[in-house]
Amino acid sequence: MPENSSALSREEGLFALCLLAAFADGGASDDERAELKRIGESLLPPELHPAALYQKVLLRQIDVAAAAAALDSPEWKQLAYEMAVCVCEADHETDDAEKNFLRDLAAALGLAAPAAAAMVTEADAVAAAEPGAIEPFLLPSIPPPLPPATAAPGAAVKAEVDSLVLRYSILNGALELLPETLATMAILPLQMKLVHSVGKVHGVSLDRKHIGEFLAAAGIGATSQVVEGFARKMVGGFAGKLGKKFLGKSAGGLAKGGADQLTSSAFSFASTYAIGQLAHLYYANGRSWSGTDAKGSFAKLKDNAQQLHARYLPQIQEQAGTLDVKRVLEMVRGR
Repeated sequence: MPENSSALSREEGLFALCLLAAFADGGASDDERAELKRIGESLLPPELHPAALYQKVLLRQIDVAAAAAALDSPEWKQLAYEMAVCVCEADHETDDAEKNFLRDLAAALGLAAPAAAAMVTEADAVAAAEPGAIEPFLLPSIPPPLPPATAAPGAAVKAEVDSLVLRYSILNGALELLPETLATMAILPLQMKLVHSVGKVHGVSLDRKHIGEFLAAAGIGATSQVVEGFARKMVGGFAGKLGKKFLGKSAGGLAKGGADQLTSSAFSFASTYAIGQLAHLYYANGRSWSGTDAKGSFAKLKDNAQQLHARYLPQIQEQAGTLDVKRVLEMVRGR
């Protein structure tokens, strides 16, 4: 067993598995590794030793068996596996290296192989979904405001985009309030569908490859976005959200209460809002970043959107009350 691995807490084991999943395909760039390091150091409390944990994972001083050994109940083990699946599926269907990682993880956690494999198959189908428009009835009903007759050219398009972006943002914020971990899998495909939908408002239809290039140019890493979402949940004690499903009163530090539950919802709401508004800037500029600081614009839009979450929280909570994760995932897949 790797050095010092026996000292891992359950929380450290969970985050170590997130990092191991992120590195499983061997394709993480220097920028992505730096972003994952920043996430741990900026979000996790010092008692989890995030910098040291990151370094040990990177140097392979912590492996799957060591991280899994820190999880001491069936609930924690199931949670860890679902998190790892979400991270592996973030930017594409799982490749052979990731499938091997998830198979080894399921074995180390003592999970039934058929059920674990079925989860990966289902997740692959979601990750492979084409970025077409989502069914209208899945999105909350927020009609675009009518621009005044004296509005400048393009105001009607901007109003329609604003409504579309807000509806997707509310939906993704609502998904983060659900108790199912796998609801996270729907968020990234929905963000890609939003970019596609904003493009259609502008008379453009991009395929999956071009949308991926758009997100990369803006510095929006799919894997790091998922890992950051889980890190925020760890900081918030998994917000009672996962505690209600899995951990209950026995979870100790990871079941603190409902207030922190809104942190992950606000994160997904703001990220989705910023992606949608950035897509509008991109399409309105003739599908060009000329004269635009894509990364800086995304960061500013995301910061501004954080303030909007509280305003739309009632709609987000109402939407969460109507969602069924299985049905959402089926619709994301186009079924």
